[in-house]
This record gives sequence, structure tokens and C-alpha cells, in this order.
Amino acid sequence: MKKVMLVVYVLIYTVANANISLPAVICSNMVLQQKSSVKLWGWGGPTEKVIITTSWNNKTDSTKVDENAKWQIALETPTAGGPYTITIKGNNTIVLQNILIGEVWICSGQSNMEMSYYWGLPQMKADLPTAFNPNIRFFTAAKTTALSPQENNRGDWVVCDSATVKSFSAIGYYFGRKLNADLNVPIGLINVSWGGTPAEVWTPAEIINSDSLLKSKAKKISRSSGWPITPGYTYNGMIAPIIPYVIAGAIWYQGEGNTEIASTYHPLFTTMINAWRDKWNSQFPFYYVQLAPFKYGNKNIAALLREAQTKTLALAKTGMVVTTDLVDDTMDIHPKNKKDVGLRLAAIALTDTYNKTVPGAKSPLYKSMKVDKEKVTLTFDNLSTGLMTKGGPAIGFYIAGADKIFYPAQVKIAADKVVVWSKVVANPVAVRYAFSNTAVGNIFSKEGLPLSPFRTDDWPVDSSPDK
Repeated sequence: MKKVMLVVYVLIYTVANANISLPAVICSNMVLQQKSSVKLWGWGGPTEKVIITTSWNNKTDSTKVDENAKWQIALETPTAGGPYTITIKGNNTIVLQNILIGEVWICSGQSNMEMSYYWGLPQMKADLPTAFNPNIRFFTAAKTTALSPQENNRGDWVVCDSATVKSFSAIGYYFGRKLNADLNVPIGLINVSWGGTPAEVWTPAEIINSDSLLKSKAKKISRSSGWPITPGYTYNGMIAPIIPYVIAGAIWYQGEGNTEIASTYHPLFTTMINAWRDKWNSQFPFYYVQLAPFKYGNKNIAALLREAQTKTLALAKTGMVVTTDLVDDTMDIHPKNKKDVGLRLAAIALTDTYNKTVPGAKSPLYKSMKVDKEKVTLTFDNLSTGLMTKGGPAIGFYIAGADKIFYPAQVKIAADKVVVWSKVVANPVAVRYAFSNTAVGNIFSKEGLPLSPFRTDDWPVDSSPDK
């Protein structure tokens, strides 16, 4: 009996005098979102008082550890600046040093977002000598999965230099470097990516499982030894632990892992974005990269997925980068030019999130068509000074009549419009542009961004094996 009482006493004493601790994402070198009510949180002994002092205002706040051994506190951050310190006192003291206040962005998706210097990117190698920038910080979440949402992951905030940048997302780096240069504020980048992963694993499982269509399609994803395919698994292990962390927005490059079920990518993708925003309780901007040209095993599946990505632009505060011109080899699913992808994402963020003037920040998008006898006139959004071709006459346009047979079209560019026709299509009904897995196209805005692939019809699309 005495032994039992002693054990109980020791347990009570240990819990009551437990040291406070923090999740990995809250550590020295981090960047906190400016002009926000940011959250700090962690663990300790129930009823333990936690005192937080921030050096940007020398203010002291306090809270208590609850009955579940958890604590959380909201702190108001000033405009961008630093470095600062945060002192957290309980039974022990933690001093977080070299803290910056600025803009924080999530960088997520699959391998094209994950790609770093170690993937053999020539632009990264060229930029290494000038990579050091104490006003850019990186956090890379460890690849992990879980059956339920987790409260912690592994990782550290590090200062951007020629060593740390090597293992960070190249797209994330170039995106952050451009924001830092143009906004003149510190930038924090959180890399949460895993090559090969379908969007289902980044979406809360309960949302997938409550939707009969998404649930049935998730079961059709091919298994792999290199990445998880179970709905919610990477969300639980990699996204959930950072959700209390206040962010400015997210950038995303993913879709290759969903081409085999492209028909449902639009509802899946919008569901995922909305789920993240709901969990963060923030309608933050979400900017993403359209799938690059690549020879997939089945015809047109990439075209269908790009179409789904384009449709997602109907969701508020979204933006899309088109990459048809950034591919040297359509047999390589990992294009090496990640610098321009990051810069294009930054241009959208600078325009839409930060209200900067960036001429031609967005790629032209199909808007409408008008048929006049044998000719079709196409109009577009995101045009300020018109359209042009690169590398010769316009290519990539096809036109069809009611028989649904497409023929190469003749093309005339008239300022901000495109007129197409074919001698073998007397009564045109539909037009397609660069609508295949590998089509590149050569129509650009005069500012230099490629026209997004599109089709004007909603006819069935051949997705049979591409022999």
C-alpha cells in the first residue's frame, strides 16, 4: 500500500512540476506573421502558470496550463521587423532568440514543390553564392503520417544561406526571395511537401469519407511504396501540427498524383482548400501551379486535370501559374526550371495579396467564344496589352463541328482576341487549345506569360492508354 501511495505521489508531483515545452514549429529563428494575433502554444503541468515576455513591446502576458496539460496564448505582433526574443517561463525558462516579424507562407504539394538543389537544378547552383539572407527563414516539416491529427512534428527554423537553401523547396525559395525583395519585410517559409502524394492525403479524412464521390474515387488510387495514399494521412501528420501557426497564405504544386482520377479533381481540390481555410479559421490566399506537359500513360488525363485546376479559380482568393513554356522535355515529369515558377507565384501574390502593381502577373485565360459563319472569335481574361506568338505562327488550336471531330485550325491574332477557322469545318461548334498531355502551345500575353490550355466544349474526352 505504501508503494502504491508513493507511486501516485511521484506521478502527481511529476505532472505538477512538469517543464513547459513547445512544438517544433515554435523555436528560435522563426518568423511570426506581422500585424496579427499570433498563437504560441505547448505543454506543461496542469495549473502551471506560463509567463511570456516579448521584446518587441516588452510586454508580459500569462496563461495557465489546462487540465489536459496544454496551454495556448495569443500575442499581438507589430509591423515587420526584428530580430526579437520571446521569453517563456514556467517551472523552467525557454528563451527564443533571433525572431523576426514578417510574412509567413506554407509551401506544399508533391515532388515538384519538394524539388531542391539536390535534384540537380542548375538555377539553384548558380544562385548559391548569393543565397545568404538573414531575412528569409525556412522550416521543413518531416515526412510523417498519422491515423488522427497530431499536435507536433519534427523540424527547425533555419536562416537562409548557401547550406540551408540546398535542401529547401526551390520554388518556395524563389517565391520567398522575390517577396522579400519587393516588400522589404522578413519572409518565413514552411515546406510541407511529399513527392507522389495525391490530394486526398492532404485533406481531412472525415471530409473525404463523408462524400460518396470523393470516397469512391480515393479507393481507386494506385498504391505505391514511395508515398501514402490513405485520405488524411499527411494532413494528420504534417499539416495539423502547424495549423495554430498564423500564416499569410499558401502556395501549392500538386496534381500528378491525381491524373488517374482527374474527373473528380475539381471538387477534391476545392474541398481541400476550403478544409484548410476552415481549420485555420482564415480565408487566406491559395496560389497553385498548373500541371506541366508530360507524356502520361493515358491520353488527355493531364489536360483534364489542368481543366479542373482552372475551374478552381472560381474559388475566392486563388491564383494559378501556367507552366507550358517552362518544360524542356515532356518525358520528364520534373521540369528543372523552378525559378520562374516561384517568380510567377510571387507575381500573383504581390498583385492580389499585397496590392503591388505587377504588369501581366497572370496568364491569359479563355473567356468566351462567338461564332460568325465559319469563323470563331475567342476572347480572354487577364489581358492588358494583348496577345502574341513565340517561335513562329500560332499552333495548338483545333476546331470541330457538330460531328465532334477536331481539325487543326488556322489562326489570326487580333489584339486581345484570337480568330480561328478551318476549311473542313463549315459550321464550327467547339475549339480546343493545347488540350492534351504534352501540348505546349505558343500563344502568350505581351508581358510574356503563356495562354492557359482550354476547351470550349464539354464532350467526352478520350482517356484510353496512349500507345
